[in-house]
Amino acid sequence: MKNVKGASRPNKFWIFFRRIPNDFLWRLLTMDETWLYYYDPETKQKSMEWRHSGSPRPKTFRVKKSAGKVLASIFWGQDGILLIDYLPKSQIINAEYYSSLLAQMKDVLREKRCGNFTKCVLFLQDNAPTHRALATQKKLACLDFQCLDHPPCSPDLAPSDYHLFPGLKKQLKGRHFSSDEVIAAAETWLDGQYSEFF
Repeated sequence: MKNVKGASRPNKFWIFFRRIPNDFLWRLLTMDETWLYYYDPETKQKSMEWRHSGSPRPKTFRVKKSAGKVLASIFWGQDGILLIDYLPKSQIINAEYYSSLLAQMKDVLREKRCGNFTKCVLFLQDNAPTHRALATQKKLACLDFQCLDHPPCSPDLAPSDYHLFPGLKKQLKGRHFSSDEVIAAAETWLDGQYSEFF
């Protein structure tokens, strides 16, 4: 496609898929972060009930998500969940912390793919500042991870947001947890998914 002013450029996904159709999904790896709340109330849809038009509405109290929560960074691909990291309470996600996760991910891939790790990883992440930091970009290049651009304002293109997290959040809603319990519940749900899910 010509790069003419006003003409749209082809998406990197499409370019890589056309170039390597058989290896594309095997090489594709994605990650995203999500909050796991100790208590996340059920949606309004879940608490709806049938009633006669003249009967009084049931009294409901506005319930908020708990202040207690754990940030989970989840790396996954067609092999399933490859790495989950839970941010320690006193820690913040910065480029240094995120780069250490990327290095761990490279080690996990080497181990799980038993030496079949000769081709670079096609890596999809969103546009969070930590992901775009110069130190992170240098680490990705050093690890031979080929970044696929995540278009700005396109949450529907982040597989975690439309495929992985909704089912996980639905499983956790309306239940009370401690820190360890919410992690265990999340991992139980993720481990219970069939390979076809990924």
